[in-house]
Amino acid sequence: MAFEISALIFLCVLQAAAPQELVPRGPRPVPGRGDSPDPTPPPLQPIPPDGLIDCPIKVFFTLDTSETIALHQAPPGSLVKTVMEFTKVFAQRLVDEEYKGQVQMSWSIGGLNYSETQHVFSPFTTKETFIRNLNRIVYEGKGTHTDCALQRMTQQLTNHYSGTKPVLFSVVITDGYVTAEPCGGMREMADKAREKGIQIFSVAASRSVDEPGMKDIAGPLHEVYRDDFKVVDIVGGRPEINTASIHRIIQIMKNQAFAQCYQLKCLKTPGIPGPPGPGGPKGTKGDRGFAGRKGEKGKQGDPGIEGPIGKPGPKGETGLRGDKGEIGTVGAKGVVGVAGGNGIDGRKGKMGHIGAPGCKGDPGDKGSDGYHGDFGATGPPGENGAKGNPGLPGKSGRPGLQGNPGAKGDVGHPGNPGPPGEKGFVGIGGLPGEGGEGGRRGDPGTKGRPGPDGLKGEKGELGLLGARGRPGEDGFKGAKGDQGLPGPRGPTGEPGGPGEIGSIGNPGDPGRRGDSGPPGPKGDNGRPGFSYSGPRGAAGDKGDPGRKGPTGSRGDCGAKGEAGNNGPPGESGEPGQQGQPGERGPRGDRGPDGHPGPAGDPGLNDCDVMSYMRETCGCCDCEKHCGALDIVFVIDSSESVGLTNFTLEKNFVINTINRLGSMASDPTSTSGTRVGVVQFSHNGTFEAIRLDDPKINSMSAFKAAVKELQWIAGGTFTPSALKFAYDNLIKDGKRARAKVSVVVITDGRFDPRDDDNLLQYLCDNGVVVNAIGVGDMFDKTQDNEILDSIACNKKERVTEMGRYVDLVSEVFMNTMENVLCPDPVVVCPDLPCQSLPDVSACIQRPVDLVFLLDGSERLGLENFRMVREFVQKVAENLALAGSGNDPMRARLALIEFGKEVENRVAFPLTHDPAVIADGIARLGYLDSSSSVAPAISYAIDNILSRGRGRKTRPNAEVSFVFITDGVTNSSDLDEAVSAMRREQVISTVVATSSDVNHEVLMKLAMDDKDAIFGGKDLSDLARSSLFDRFIQWVC
Repeated sequence: MAFEISALIFLCVLQAAAPQELVPRGPRPVPGRGDSPDPTPPPLQPIPPDGLIDCPIKVFFTLDTSETIALHQAPPGSLVKTVMEFTKVFAQRLVDEEYKGQVQMSWSIGGLNYSETQHVFSPFTTKETFIRNLNRIVYEGKGTHTDCALQRMTQQLTNHYSGTKPVLFSVVITDGYVTAEPCGGMREMADKAREKGIQIFSVAASRSVDEPGMKDIAGPLHEVYRDDFKVVDIVGGRPEINTASIHRIIQIMKNQAFAQCYQLKCLKTPGIPGPPGPGGPKGTKGDRGFAGRKGEKGKQGDPGIEGPIGKPGPKGETGLRGDKGEIGTVGAKGVVGVAGGNGIDGRKGKMGHIGAPGCKGDPGDKGSDGYHGDFGATGPPGENGAKGNPGLPGKSGRPGLQGNPGAKGDVGHPGNPGPPGEKGFVGIGGLPGEGGEGGRRGDPGTKGRPGPDGLKGEKGELGLLGARGRPGEDGFKGAKGDQGLPGPRGPTGEPGGPGEIGSIGNPGDPGRRGDSGPPGPKGDNGRPGFSYSGPRGAAGDKGDPGRKGPTGSRGDCGAKGEAGNNGPPGESGEPGQQGQPGERGPRGDRGPDGHPGPAGDPGLNDCDVMSYMRETCGCCDCEKHCGALDIVFVIDSSESVGLTNFTLEKNFVINTINRLGSMASDPTSTSGTRVGVVQFSHNGTFEAIRLDDPKINSMSAFKAAVKELQWIAGGTFTPSALKFAYDNLIKDGKRARAKVSVVVITDGRFDPRDDDNLLQYLCDNGVVVNAIGVGDMFDKTQDNEILDSIACNKKERVTEMGRYVDLVSEVFMNTMENVLCPDPVVVCPDLPCQSLPDVSACIQRPVDLVFLLDGSERLGLENFRMVREFVQKVAENLALAGSGNDPMRARLALIEFGKEVENRVAFPLTHDPAVIADGIARLGYLDSSSSVAPAISYAIDNILSRGRGRKTRPNAEVSFVFITDGVTNSSDLDEAVSAMRREQVISTVVATSSDVNHEVLMKLAMDDKDAIFGGKDLSDLARSSLFDRFIQWVC
């Protein structure tokens, strides 16, 4: 019996020692079961024994305030203020809080703004101080050096800190564009920041961003840290702060901080030791043992195989140099030539074609990195997000309407009063009797008069809770309260009968707090986790040994064996080399005198001398005189222009001056053209080539000075640049009788800190101002109102264009030549011997000539025959290349084109006369409609190119010869001519009749009327003079 009692007690102790489920105590954090129809949220995790965990968080804002940000949104600089407002709203939402009942989050905020330099406007501080420090942002409006800003941000976040290690975040607000990377590159600096534990969010300042650059900042997890975060949204045509991005970023910050600060601690209770486990598996194979000792020397090996025949011996020494031969006899003197006449001034030759290829130049310096390409197409919409966490319980609803009043009870009947007794006689006072039993309560007496006021009594104890009072009267309408959070949907009540609207009662006293309820049921599945990896789990148990692996590869070669015995003697060797030459023989006898040579050619006549002079020097060129001109170019060198466009600005300046005749050789000269250049960016960075610079005395010196100008890539202070140009170049440097012109190239926008009253500074000083407005690198159009102000409100002096490449087009260059020099005087020397010089037919340089024949119905069969004869005659008169790789002479190709998809290759580029003759003979007449633009594209893709390579020879001049009347489908012709320019094709046109479309022919000839050959009909092509001029032109 005693044994059974002991066993029972032992079992009870075991049951008490088993782990019990923890039940949270204290106030209920979520609504109890039945309070809401929604699923009951899961209970909070148990609080660690040591209380809440301290979780400090440091957030650093890195704000881009460069010129590209300032010019994205009108008026200039407004986007910078929007970014500051976004940062302020963001900081206001960072509230210290107890998160999930486990950690205590506290925020510390700092920030910097940057352009080419960085300014820490707020070190780490509270959000109130940080918001005040936002007004200290220094806006420079220069270039964009994001990599240096990321480097400075990393230094600020990783400075020494005491106490608990904080969680580090950075919010970078930019557009992804950079002008330079002096600190190692944007991606490299962002990677270094992540290596130090900084999590970087990439937020777009506007809709125009470089998305690859934004993703470089966010890093490989750009789905989390980029996620289309942006500062503003366009709502109803107006920009508004994107608070949704702020909310999403803060939620990610809290989740990341909680994962870093809180580590789940399980409740541990000691259990009863378990029985011994089964035997473990067989251990893994041991490591390889140490190498054994070196063995003893082995026996002598067998003789080795015969080695290969040796290489030939070195070349013998050079033989002795022979003696110098005898001097030959002097030849007979030739006949004296006719004395040449005095040379006369030659005339100016025609503009030459591209010369023979020069020597390869030295490698150029590495160019700066180009800008990112255009944005890709918008991706497909993402999948619907997972269901969010259950919302917080709503506030209690307002009290319901008062119910119907109950039925009134019946009034009770009053009782009958008893009759009053008669008044008795006064008795004699007796002794006091013993206390009798208490009598019943007497009938109520008549109400007495009110007595005097008594003394104020002491405050009594709090009485019991009274019954609910009757509804009070309707009060005055109160002020509208703040909108509350929506509460949970209540259960549907039973329909009640229509009752009278009762008055609103006073709120009841709050009830006592109830005890915690039992744990609720298991909640719904949570939303999917983030795409980044969680903390590393504990190490798993050691696995079973693996199967036997495959046989390993052959081992290393063994040590070299001992030397073998000498082999048998080899065969006889080759004969030796030839011996040294013998001694010089004796001197021979003198030979007989030679016969007199033939008579020399007669000397050159006057015209031959002039032809030679014209071909070898330019001393007889015609000159263009524009009078006394002082021209100043003011070119934009700000960040929004871009390096490529700035180079096009410099080329425009050089090409324009090339067309304005001779420059003044002396700055004080009263004639000729003098040129100055001002490049501008932000204030203090203006650079100038002065009008009176004594070093600028030739075209070559001016070109060299312009090419040395470097892109500044800063802000845009256009008004100050106009004042600088007048005060420093024109005011004291202009000549008395010279015409002063200023050409301003800009996109029209300027820094809002500049003085806009200076836009017309040049207008009050007798200067002719021409304004050229070009869209910037962000495809933003020019500001016409500002351009009109620069041009002194003369709209005819304002030119607008969409791309900087249009500055150097032939049409615009002709326009600027006429604007700057409207009445030129061309002076040519009076020269005799006007015959054209002979030109070798493509002998001394490479030419690849492609004929494009219009085979439409307008040509006719007879003209088609004459065209084939013309092409055959050209092939016979040109010096064809000796091979496909011949660096000189000509190769030919022929294409006949008709309608859009009708292109027939008679023969590709070839030097073989037989192939050319056979292709011409086989070519048939299409007799269809005409479309020239597809034929140009076809020739470029199939005659000039081969995949990504080229079929043309290196350094060869590529020439297209169009044989057409210009009556053709001209759609997409401008794009096709642009493609020829990109391929550096030289164009020539042969008109097939006198009835032609001159506009199309001029486009095909790239606006060069001298490149159009034609007569009344194709028979004129056979005339010697026209044909010879064509051969000289293409060669």
